[in-house]
Amino acid sequence: MSKAFASQADLSEKKVTFERLSQHCWAYTAEGDPNSGVIIGDRFILVSDTTATPAMAQDLIRKIRTVSDLPIKYVLLTHYHAVRVLGAYAYAAEGATEIIASQGTLDLIRERGLQDMKSEMERFPRLFRGADSVPGLTWPTMVVGGGDPTRGESPGRLSINLGGVVVQIWHPGPGHTKGDTIAWVEEEKVLYSGDLVEYEAGVYTGDAQLEEWPATLEALRALNAEYIVPGRGEAMKGRDNVHKALDYTKRWVQTLYRCGQEAVAAGMDLKAAMAHTRKSMDPIFGHVFIYEHCLPFDVTRAYDEASGIKNPRIWTAERDIEMWKALQA
Repeated sequence: MSKAFASQADLSEKKVTFERLSQHCWAYTAEGDPNSGVIIGDRFILVSDTTATPAMAQDLIRKIRTVSDLPIKYVLLTHYHAVRVLGAYAYAAEGATEIIASQGTLDLIRERGLQDMKSEMERFPRLFRGADSVPGLTWPTMVVGGGDPTRGESPGRLSINLGGVVVQIWHPGPGHTKGDTIAWVEEEKVLYSGDLVEYEAGVYTGDAQLEEWPATLEALRALNAEYIVPGRGEAMKGRDNVHKALDYTKRWVQTLYRCGQEAVAAGMDLKAAMAHTRKSMDPIFGHVFIYEHCLPFDVTRAYDEASGIKNPRIWTAERDIEMWKALQA
């Protein structure tokens, strides 16, 4: 009998931190679990990434309510993964009227949202506590990109005035998914990157565009942020530490993809590709949170992309098991 996914056995609680970064910007982080961002204006609040279920979102809402009673009007989905978006329903009771996502994220929700929800829930139960509180997929009400503003359609960038602070929302390029969206508070130099950037945590690349991702990271570097709330890992403070997070993510992506290319060129099967990749990845990244959770999916995607599969194959619960058996054989 093959062993379970590493994520299925990860049941320990993580220390949650809710900290203020600047006048209007806050970070909600949890030792390698998915992070959320909070931007509090004079009139409204925006939350970037919602947590995985409405039940789990209540903890973030309680923390927000210790510092502000303003309506949480806006919810940003940085990408389509269930662990980021299914908590959105909790914010309706807090004043949320707008759920924002990129056109690429909307396309992915339509194409594979249901399969992703089932896959993620089965492989990582701790991150979906209160799953019975999820009424279904989360659908955006505001879509960024893919539209003609002269016809009243959503432009490539969106500026949200929360009162006293403006949040810029845009899609800087493909990386973690094809639809990644960031929130940028230019006046305070705070960047909410979603899973485009991680630090000292596994970088999940199962749905990634690995070849393009480094260029997208360089587009983020050009912002000269002084704070970054990555998708996973601690909030980074100071420009040098922001660059450290960008460099960490870039090194992961480039090392992984290079190993995938080498494995395909050598005619290796998936199990051999995993062993080959570990020789380069384990010494650098083997100690970080959720490394073992991510690596099977990462190696599979790198192998696929190096084989010419540009559009990531859809992960289903059945495909998860098939991949896992191939690695255990």
